[in-house]
Amino acid sequence: IKLPEPQFEGQTKTKLGNAEIRPIVEGIVAENFLNYLEEHPQEAKAIAGRCFLAAQARKAAKAARETVIRKGALEGMTLPGKLADCSSKDPEESELYIVEGNSAGGSAKQARDRKFQAILPLKGKILNVERARLDKMLQNAEIKALIVALGAGISEELNLEKLRYKRIIIMTDADVDGSHIRTLLLTLFYRHFQDLILQGNLYIAQPPLYQIQVKGKGEYAYTEKEKEEILKKLEKKTKKPNIQRYKGLGEMNPEQLWKTTMNPENRILQRVAIEDAEKADQIFSKLMGVEVEPRKRFIQLRAKKVKNLDI
Repeated sequence: IKLPEPQFEGQTKTKLGNAEIRPIVEGIVAENFLNYLEEHPQEAKAIAGRCFLAAQARKAAKAARETVIRKGALEGMTLPGKLADCSSKDPEESELYIVEGNSAGGSAKQARDRKFQAILPLKGKILNVERARLDKMLQNAEIKALIVALGAGISEELNLEKLRYKRIIIMTDADVDGSHIRTLLLTLFYRHFQDLILQGNLYIAQPPLYQIQVKGKGEYAYTEKEKEEILKKLEKKTKKPNIQRYKGLGEMNPEQLWKTTMNPENRILQRVAIEDAEKADQIFSKLMGVEVEPRKRFIQLRAKKVKNLDI
């Protein structure tokens, strides 16, 4: 906000920075607000009461979170058995792939470089944390396994210095269920591991959508546009190309999965970032919260724009 330059009696017009203007604005607001409270004692009492209750609620919530985390569900837990950990103990070179189900987990475990790549398969869809209290969230076996695997705590107890992996990579199937699981995981990370996102540790893997083969030689397409470009390039070929649509990571053999999605020299990773925190907060509340109507309107407004719905 660009404020006009203030002038005071007996002073010449001077250029003030925001740091100098802020105390002036705060002083004016505080003086007028104090006058209002003195002239309206009932409203002043109500405001003070609400502030006191809010402070008590924050204090109680923080104490409850600390009790749940330190003395509750995570106490004494070892690394989850389904975690295929990497051999390196150096977080700077280590990375964790969060994958969907045992099928994809099996392929990823065979495809990975065991030195620096760890695999954590999740069973089914995790709890929607936007609608759950912390104690209920920590009762979910999949979320608990993820928290313990990361090793850095959660929420206000999050300590990124204890993070066991430099890169956390969400790798789900390129279908509706995969998108839903990815959204649930993003909700979890945004609400309870936000500093991890701000530090640039969270990524989304980009597996190919198609393999296009002609006479045993194939190319991979990661988008619909890439597929059309490859097909256009192959138009002059006498033999019709074979197009395979990958709906799940389990459809790829370990060699294909390594080559396309896990090899640092070839893979495509999308880093998760928060460009507008206020807008992101509104979107998560709208799409993942308890109120149905805002989510319904959001879907209805955008449904007409979807031309090719991949189900």
